[in-house]
Formats: sequence, structure tokens, C-alpha cells
Amino acid sequence: MKKFVRMAQATVLALVVGVALTSCTDDSSQDKENAAKQENYDRLVAQQPAGRMEYSPTREAINQWVSTWGKRGKLSYVYIQNAKGEYGYFIMKGLPVPRCKMLTPTERVESSSNGIAVLAQPGMDGTYTSGSTCNAYYGFDATTNAYMEFTVGTNQSFFLFDKPMSMPEYADAKQLGPSSVKDVEKRQ
Repeated sequence: MKKFVRMAQATVLALVVGVALTSCTDDSSQDKENAAKQENYDRLVAQQPAGRMEYSPTREAINQWVSTWGKRGKLSYVYIQNAKGEYGYFIMKGLPVPRCKMLTPTERVESSSNGIAVLAQPGMDGTYTSGSTCNAYYGFDATTNAYMEFTVGTNQSFFLFDKPMSMPEYADAKQLGPSSVKDVEKRQ
């Protein structure tokens, strides 16, 4: 009898496992669509594999950016266009810095038995920032070292160059900061 009970238990267990495995193999509509997408992607990759480049113009541009802006004393010529299409300019030491850039991490991740939490960290000035000031930029004037800040956004754009521009729209730009192109040319 004990042998029969064990056999019956083993049979029931096998049926339960079989049913459970069968129910796991029933693909949902989403699983079927994901499988169709993957099959299509695999077919397209086989027919049209990603090309390989002999040379990367993107890497060259990044390296040229590093070479241009990685020099102490490099000046930025910032031209701002307002909604009327009028241009103004100012000249800064180095690149304009977005206000949302920080020297220290702005968040700390802590984990506990309750889960993971992302905690805000104070900035160097002891205050917290929401990170929403990425459209405000700051820097220092090229000849006077005066602090300058500007915001771009609605109907206003800025154009950044490492040299003064002579194109007509820039050549007639109004001086907005303490330094003029002539002031900077005198110092160089």
C-alpha cells in the first residue's frame, strides 16, 4: 500500500509539474510580438550587417574640440541672437559653463533592506539644486574678469566660437559685455 501511495504521489507531482511547465510555455501576445520583432531584427542584420568604418570623423571632431578648448587662456566669443534676429556678443575666458554642472555628485544612492533610495546632495555652496538651470550659463569676462551669466531659451539662441566672426550678422553684433573684440586684440 505504501508503495502505491508513493507512486500516486509521484504521479500527481509529475502532473502538477507538467501542467505548470505547460502553462509557462504558453506565450502571451506580447511574447509572440517580441519574438516576431527579434526574428525580423535578426533577419535584417543578417541581410544588412552594420558597416565598419576605416576612419571616424566623430572621434576626430571630439579630439579637435579637446585640442581647441583644452588650452589655458582660450577665449570664447559668444554671440546671442534675440527674437528679432538681432545679434549681440560678449567674450569670455574659457567656455560658458551651464549652471547645472557641478564639481561634486548631486545625488547619493543608498540601499537598505527596504530598497534603494536616491538622495539629493548639497552643492559646494551648501544648497540643493533641482538641476533645472541647464539653460543658464556663466563665465568670466575676457579682460575684466567680471562674472557674467546668460540664459537661452524662448526666442533666444547663442552661438559659440573660438574666434571673432566677420560674417555680416556677427560683424554688426552689439557689444554686451565689458570686453570688445578690439580690447581682446590689444592684449594678444
